Amino acid sequence: MDFVAFVTLLLVFQYLYFMAMVGKARDEAGIKAPAVTGDETFERILRVQLNTLEQLMVTLPALWICAHYFSSSFAGTMGLVFFVGRLIYRNAYIADPSTRSTGMIMGFIANILLLVCAVFGVVF
Repeated sequence: MDFVAFVTLLLVFQYLYFMAMVGKARDEAGIKAPAVTGDETFERILRVQLNTLEQLMVTLPALWICAHYFSSSFAGTMGLVFFVGRLIYRNAYIADPSTRSTGMIMGFIANILLLVCAVFGVVF
């Protein structure tokens, strides 16, 4: 479970970093809160942060349920796949949103596998 805890911390710190990126982009673009439009780069960075938050609502519970009832090493590995997928997604989305598929698919597959294995572990 130490591995899963470590991966959880990585994911939380990654999200905090994405939040900091939003603040920096907002400042650089001169966009005052609560506005969320007006600069394309800022909007892309904000979307990365918001999409990551949406994904974490699936990833974190699935990660821990999978770890507890199925396999902590598998869960931790899928958490790392999700983490790397988010990095790829971030870089691609900020550069050109049409190129974000690889990172998004990595995270999606990791989440599906975590969920399926969590259900399997709980049921069987």
